[in-house]
Amino acid sequence: MRCPRIAVLAAVLTLAMAVGASAATVIHFQPESVSALNVQLHHHEVHALTFHPTPAPGHVHVSLNDGRHLTVVYTPSEETRLLALAHADGTPVAVAVAKPKAAAKPVHHTLRYVAGGILVLVIIVVAAVLLVDRRRKLGEEAGETPPQSQPSQ
Repeated sequence: MRCPRIAVLAAVLTLAMAVGASAATVIHFQPESVSALNVQLHHHEVHALTFHPTPAPGHVHVSLNDGRHLTVVYTPSEETRLLALAHADGTPVAVAVAKPKAAAKPVHHTLRYVAGGILVLVIIVVAAVLLVDRRRKLGEEAGETPPQSQPSQ
């Protein structure tokens, strides 16, 4: 009786922790204007900034001291001004660099399938030849010689 209760309790706790962990990691960014970001920077309300410059126009993810998260769309000409304001305020700034996409490697699945098919075909042919040869040799050993025509008297 005790083991099923422990198993059920463990499953419920695991499920509760998984739901709590997934809910804690999701951040919803609310849209905000550049002018509002300027005001928040001047009032020292910004906890951290993360710039995403590409693709143009770029956007900034803003974390405020009160726990809210905002996203601000900016033009490339505003980027240097926003960086200067953030540095003047002492706000931590990060710039996200887009990873270059790796060149697509050619896929050789077709060649693999053709090579595999040929290999299977060769194995079948070799097995058939060995089987026919074995049956022929077994027939000769059993004394089954082909009937020869005897001369008539």
